[in-house]
Amino acid sequence: MDDAGPELRERVLVADDDPPLRRMLHRSLSAEGFEVTVAPDGAGALLAVERAAPDVIVLDVAMPAIDGLSVCRRLRDRGVSTPILMLTARDAVADRVAGLGAGADDYLVKPFAIQELIARLHALTRRGKPSEDRLAYADLTLEVDARTATRAGRPIELTGRETALLELLLRDPGRTITRNRAIDEIWGGAAEANVVDRYVTRLRRKLGEPPLIRTLRGSGFMLRA
Repeated sequence: MDDAGPELRERVLVADDDPPLRRMLHRSLSAEGFEVTVAPDGAGALLAVERAAPDVIVLDVAMPAIDGLSVCRRLRDRGVSTPILMLTARDAVADRVAGLGAGADDYLVKPFAIQELIARLHALTRRGKPSEDRLAYADLTLEVDARTATRAGRPIELTGRETALLELLLRDPGRTITRNRAIDEIWGGAAEANVVDRYVTRLRRKLGEPPLIRTLRGSGFMLRA
């Protein structure tokens, strides 16, 4: 297997005043490939955004002093357009409306499945990225709508799943694509990790030399020349 150097990772800020939940989210999101920053309250969240702009923000609604809704409003008033997901123990429609009205992009009720949070964060980080019909990296090109690929002018015949996997890699070159993410986005959550491995092997073989898909032990895969 090939190891790659440092990769660009999606940066997520998690602000929650519950230490066990904060630790669990830090551990789980880090394992998924995110670069995680945590804050224990709203003031810490505002400071963290000033220090280093994250790609996505997770805010607990019920935090002391400055709650999640207030943090969200302040960030939007400052012109911060980073996607924001609100966490709350309340499931009332009025609470969801309040969160969205404050400028949040998504809303998740506690308790939640960590895989659902991860899938929503990936979806949020993709928002705002330009939707491109033609994706390219190094000498590799994929026409998304036509579902045709070429490398150095050589046509590559791909199946539907291979095309979807290549598109996933091309939309985030240099970033780790975990097996769980591939399973969620390509197989709808209904596949085993070894299925992803087989498709990666087949795709790597079809792309030819020099290899473009790197395997990171215990993490996932990356498109890297």
